Amino acid sequence: MPSPSLSTQLPLSRRGFLVASAGAAAVLGLVSTPARADSGARPFGRYGSPDRRLTPGTLYVDQQGRGDFASVQAAVTAASGTGRTLVLAPGVYRETVAVDVTRTEATWIGASEDPRDVVIVYDNAAGTPKPGGGTHGTTGSATTTVQADGFIARWITFANDWLRADHPDIAGTQAVAIKVQGDRSAFTHCRFLGHQDTLYADSMALGTFARQYFAHCHVEGDVDFVFGRATAVYEDCHFRTLNRTDLAAAPYGFVFAPSTAVANPRGYLVTHSRVSSEAPDAYYKLARPWVPGSDTTARPMLTVRDTRLGPGIDAVAPYTNMSETYRWQNQRFAEYRNSGPGAEITVPENRPQLTDAQADSATRESYLGDWKPWKEEC
Repeated sequence: MPSPSLSTQLPLSRRGFLVASAGAAAVLGLVSTPARADSGARPFGRYGSPDRRLTPGTLYVDQQGRGDFASVQAAVTAASGTGRTLVLAPGVYRETVAVDVTRTEATWIGASEDPRDVVIVYDNAAGTPKPGGGTHGTTGSATTTVQADGFIARWITFANDWLRADHPDIAGTQAVAIKVQGDRSAFTHCRFLGHQDTLYADSMALGTFARQYFAHCHVEGDVDFVFGRATAVYEDCHFRTLNRTDLAAAPYGFVFAPSTAVANPRGYLVTHSRVSSEAPDAYYKLARPWVPGSDTTARPMLTVRDTRLGPGIDAVAPYTNMSETYRWQNQRFAEYRNSGPGAEITVPENRPQLTDAQADSATRESYLGDWKPWKEEC
C-alpha cells in the first residue's frame, strides 16, 4: 500500500522491533513472558512429540533438534497433501514461509499456547532487492504466505521486522507480516506485527471471495496495516497504531485499507474489538479505501461495529482518500454503536452509521455463511 503523502525516510522512534531468546520474545515493545511449555522436557506442551504424535499427520518443529524439523518451511514442505498439523515449539523462526494451494486444511499450533513464545519473522520490504534482480514488491515482502484453503493457526506471532530507519535508501516501505489468500482461513490468539501493510487479508483471484476469520488477535502497524480484498471478520481483536518520528504532522497512518471487489457483498467486518494508539491523539485515520491498479472497479467495504475507538483515531474525519478518483464517500464504509473518544460523532456526514435493520445483517454469520470457525477448538 502507498505511504502517506507526508512520508519521508527519516528514522522511526521505535528501534528494537524484536528482541528474542529461546522460548520467549518481546515484539514491538510488548513484554515477553517465559514459555509455558517446558523448554527442556516438554517443548511441545500438551500436543505430544515425535515419539507420541497427536495423529500420524502431525509434525513437530523445534530449533533445538527435538522435533521432526528445525524450520517451519521444512515442515511445510514435508507436510504435503491435506489435513496436516504442525506443532511449533517456542522459538523465533527467522525465515520466510509459503503454504501453496495444495496443502489444504492445515493447522499450525504454538505449543506453549502463548503467541509471544512462537514467532515467525523476517525482514523483506517491497523495495528490498532480490538476489536475481528486481525487488520483492508488496506481495513478495511477506514473511508468511498462505494460499491454501482451510488454514488454521493458533497462538503464533507473524511478524516483519523491516524498519525504515535501517534502510533510508529504499522507497518501497511496505513490509508484510502475512498474506492470507485461502478460503476458510482462521486465526485465533495470534499476533501480527509490522509497520506498513502488516496483515494482508486477500484472495487468490479477483473473482474469488475468500472468507477469513480473526478472533482474539493483536495487530500492530502504521500505514494501511490491515488491507486486501478478502471477506474477513475481526472479532474481539486489538488493533494498535504505532508512534512515528519521521512525519512532521498527522496523519501518521491508517488502520484499514480494504480493496473489496465490487461484486463481493461482504468486505471487512470489525466487531467487539478495540483500537488503541501510542501516537498522539487524533493522529490516525480509521480507514481509507484501496482501489488497486489491478482492479479499478473495486468498491472497498468496511463495517466497524460495537468497537472501542481510542483517542488516537481522528473522530472529526476518521476516513480519507487514497486517491481523489476513488473517494471514500463512494465506497461502502459504515459504523454501528462504537464507543470511545475516537468514535465521537461531531461531523455526522463524516461518520456513516448503519440503521438497526442494516446492522442485523452485519454479523459474522452473514459474512461467513455456512462456515462457523468460532465453534472450532481455540
